[in-house]
Amino acid sequence: MKNEEFATALVVRRILLLCCMLWSAAANSSLFTLHSSLVTAQSFSLETKSDTLHLLVLKTDSTESRWRLPYPVYQFCTGDVDGNGSTDALVGVEKATRYYPYGRRLFIFKNYKGHVRPLWMGSKLGGELKDFRFADGRVRSLEATAKGLYAVAEYEWSGFGLRFVRFITEKPTDLQTAEKAFE
Repeated sequence: MKNEEFATALVVRRILLLCCMLWSAAANSSLFTLHSSLVTAQSFSLETKSDTLHLLVLKTDSTESRWRLPYPVYQFCTGDVDGNGSTDALVGVEKATRYYPYGRRLFIFKNYKGHVRPLWMGSKLGGELKDFRFADGRVRSLEATAKGLYAVAEYEWSGFGLRFVRFITEKPTDLQTAEKAFE
């Protein structure tokens, strides 16, 4: 009888270990997100309707959600910006704001219970945003200075919004040098 109990306990432990390993692999993958204790596949994409109308589309196993972007889009990428194990969408739009009449903005969207929702809709980073990408858990930006030079900076999520981490370029430089550092 004790051998049967031991064998059963061993099987249960192995199953739990396997579940933990699968859970960990899924949580670390940018293709999966955690919802109500279930792991579901998700993906963001961008549909272009016209030069000034785009739809951000979130598809999961069971839902499809869209967010209307009535602006020109110059960049789109995905990554886990806030570090919660769920893929976010980073969309670069050209949009005026009250204090910055023209400029490129960075909008970040998340999956909230199968729906596209804004995580952060930034009006400005450090300098004039020219381009961005997501790498190694950080947003890397190519920015122009007021003096016509360029800098490359990195930002990371800090609760609400992006926090400056460091400059990749040691000092403002010409566009060609900045573009090399940006890549």
